[in-house]
Formats: sequence, structure tokens, C-alpha cells
Amino acid sequence: MSTHAGRPAWQGKPKPVALALKGLALFMICAVVIFPFLTVISTSLATKAQIDANGGYVIWPTSVSFEAYRQIFDGTGVARSLVVSILVTVVGTAFSLFCTVLAAYGLSRHGSLFQRGLLSFTLLTLLFAPGMIPVYLMVKQLGMLNTYWSLIIPGAVSAFNIVIIRGFIQAIPQELFDAARIDGAGEWRIFRAIVLPLSKAVIAVVGLFIAVGYWNNYFGPLLYLTDQDKWPLQLVMRSFVLQNHVTSNSATAPGASAPPAQSVQMALVVIATLPILCAYPFLNKHMSKGMLTGAIKG
Repeated sequence: MSTHAGRPAWQGKPKPVALALKGLALFMICAVVIFPFLTVISTSLATKAQIDANGGYVIWPTSVSFEAYRQIFDGTGVARSLVVSILVTVVGTAFSLFCTVLAAYGLSRHGSLFQRGLLSFTLLTLLFAPGMIPVYLMVKQLGMLNTYWSLIIPGAVSAFNIVIIRGFIQAIPQELFDAARIDGAGEWRIFRAIVLPLSKAVIAVVGLFIAVGYWNNYFGPLLYLTDQDKWPLQLVMRSFVLQNHVTSNSATAPGASAPPAQSVQMALVVIATLPILCAYPFLNKHMSKGMLTGAIKG
């Protein structure tokens, strides 16, 4: 069915009713997404009286109190755990991307040494993942228990990420590689001058997913770290949720009442979410391009 202008119906100008319905649907989706964030931030800044008056959660505080944030960072291990989480995420993401992109490039080049066997072995790990006990024994035998390397190395390489980047690299025209070889470029120069610049979009997408995985990693630190001074932010949040306090040496200023538990909980959620939210706008452009290209080129 086509419009009067001879164009398909889906290419015609939307009617006012359709535009109004689309706007209403977009508004509802934004409200569903924004409302939880607004509640978390407002509750973290609310006073005990406001929380009690609103039944535990505040949508819009009438007065702002930073006592929950002050208690978290004053005399507790949250600041240290935040630094640990940031360092593990940055180092782990860089190390993981380095290994993943190199492996994807090697497996995308037909005729590479053991290319078929290594590719088959990589794909096999998608079907048969190692269990918790073998991974723990491996970490123990390598002497990485109670070290930050136990949070970085075991999950650094994912076969799924290798397959995604490999498919993107294979979509690069072969003529570019042939022209570079004619000019005398070796594999390392081709990788730096051609593959990396053309793959920035997919690397940004995969890198963000890897960073979120490292940042939200909870089970690994719980298994491998016994020293509480090395705990990342996720374990500190768990300690507060289970024990209803951040650390035993958390203190309240003289003459000031302790902030309610709900405020401190929401403040921890804000602190744990803020770094990823700050990083997303810088990668948004590359993410849109990388996800669209991946959907088209498959």
C-alpha cells in the first residue's frame, strides 16, 4: 500500500496522531528510565525526617543534606575501595582490549600460524566454559590469591568479544591490506595504521562492556580477596547492605545525627554508578556507529 505521492506508507509523512502517540511513548519510556535514578539521588540527599515522612524513599527533597556522602568518605574504606575499583577497571580494560584485539586480528587473517585450530579452540570455549573450582585452583596455583591480578587476568579474554571484533576486522576491504603490503608494511604496521583506526567504533563498544564487567565484578573479589583493605567498591557495598554499616570505624561529626540507612545505601549506589555514567558520553558516538555497523555487517 502506498501514499498519494507514490511512496510506500512507511516513507510517508506521519500523521499528527501518530506523532502524538510516538511522543507519548517516548515520554513514558524516559520517565520509566529517569524515575529510578531521580529517586536514588533524591533519597541519598534527603534528611531522616523527609525519608520517614515519605515512607522510605524521596522523589524530590525539600532540603538537601550531604551527611550520607560525608559519612561514607569520612573515616571509612569507601574512598580506598573506589580507587581500587577504578584502577582494576582501567588496567583490566586496557589489558583485556590489548589481548582481545590482537587475538581477533590474528584469527581474522587466513593463513596465519595455526589459525584454524586456534579459531576452533576459541569457539569451543563458548560451549564449554570452565567451572568455578578449576578457575579458583588455577588462580591459586599461579599465586594470584589475594592480589589484584586475580581480578584482572581470569576474565581478561572472552571468546565472544574476540568473535565480534574478528568479524569487524574481516569486513575491512582486503585491498587495503594488499596495498599496505605492496608499500612494504609488515603485520604490526598494518595493525597499527589500518586495523586500529578503522576499528575504533567496535573497540569502543567492546571496551565499554568490558569496563562495566570489571566495575561490577563482585563474585571474583569475594572468592580471591581475603584482605579487606583490597576490597573493591562492590564488596564494600555488600558489607554495608548485610551489616547495615560501611565499616566499623565510620564516625559521625559531634552534634550531628547519623544519616538514615536508606540515604547511605542510595549514596553508595550513586557513587558506584557515577563513573560509568561519566564515561558513557565520551563513547556514545563510537558506540552508535559500532553497534550499527555490527548489526549491518553481522
